[in-house]
Amino acid sequence: MHFDLPPDHVEEPSSIPNFWVSALEDIDQFFHQNVRRGTVETLGTSAGGRPIRAISYGQARKGQGTTTFSGSLGYGDVRAYLGPDHDKKVYLALGAVHGGEFEGVVGIVNLVSILETGSDLRGRPYPGIVEAAAAVDRLILIPVVNVDGRARLPMRMARFTDQDNSLHQYLNTGANLDGTNLGWPQCKEFIPLDFATIGFPGGYPNDAGVNLQHDDFFGKRQPETQALLDLCARERPDLILNMHTGAPPRNYYTRMHRPFLEPRLQETFEALYRAVHGGLTEAGLQGTRDMALETDVSAMPVGTYNLDTALNLHCGALAVLIEAPSHGFAGLDREGSVVVQTPDLILDAQLVCHCEALRFLGQTGGRSRWLPGR
Repeated sequence: MHFDLPPDHVEEPSSIPNFWVSALEDIDQFFHQNVRRGTVETLGTSAGGRPIRAISYGQARKGQGTTTFSGSLGYGDVRAYLGPDHDKKVYLALGAVHGGEFEGVVGIVNLVSILETGSDLRGRPYPGIVEAAAAVDRLILIPVVNVDGRARLPMRMARFTDQDNSLHQYLNTGANLDGTNLGWPQCKEFIPLDFATIGFPGGYPNDAGVNLQHDDFFGKRQPETQALLDLCARERPDLILNMHTGAPPRNYYTRMHRPFLEPRLQETFEALYRAVHGGLTEAGLQGTRDMALETDVSAMPVGTYNLDTALNLHCGALAVLIEAPSHGFAGLDREGSVVVQTPDLILDAQLVCHCEALRFLGQTGGRSRWLPGR
């Protein structure tokens, strides 16, 4: 499925950092050349016929539980679902559920580099991530979930457009026949999106026109969604990070959203939020160094029903969405001053999120210890 994009819309920066690995072919080449400790697996095939790749580390859970996840909640003990090795700690990270959001892809690829070599693709060692990962039994990383949407954008990195996010919107949420942007959240009004009625679908939907973050989870699911559900049924992860690009234009820093999930998991979510945002604050990657301010989760509203909800209700995982700033445009801080998030800063924040989430999982013990039962 081919779309003619305006040449200036796909123009890349004159210099792209070597750590910015985001194109499908470059990711596959990276896996082939560098993954030795982990295992590369094809989880399934997209609506457009493209392979969905994952890399896993550690030993998976062995054996099955005696009931469904829902049944375990009714019984009062989630361990009946998780099985005999319920105390294993399993971490899953997703990138590019929206194919035009490159930041999470780059973060996961660099996380793989750290797990393989101890250093990211800039050559920077990350002993904290190595230590945190060692305390977790199983890691599964999917750099690009929506491979169709990613393949639709023929670039590794978008050019920077100051505070104008219209190019970012065009590449992600698409454009009408007259060239005007579909915009957000208007792009969610029609799922599946009829490609014949628009000028460009952007990277949000797969080749069937479905925004995977808002699939028909209880109906006719997309193959990408089914692959995720099958993976989660097999692996039964405790914690899922769903990495997106969409930090708020004011206070333009990496932000974790409160998911719509089991009410009893909200307390665990708040502890995770404080851990991740605390790590970002300590690293100087939030608007201030005020730890109390930057880790305050009290005003964070509950999100809407989406993929994270479906994953939680499918396998019991605490599934959270993290929004990164874009490399393509600037935002504002709380006081209204311009904030430019460089690729280096964005990658720093991605790796802090993974490090703190892995550390949180290792220290708190996962689902069977968060809510052990009766």
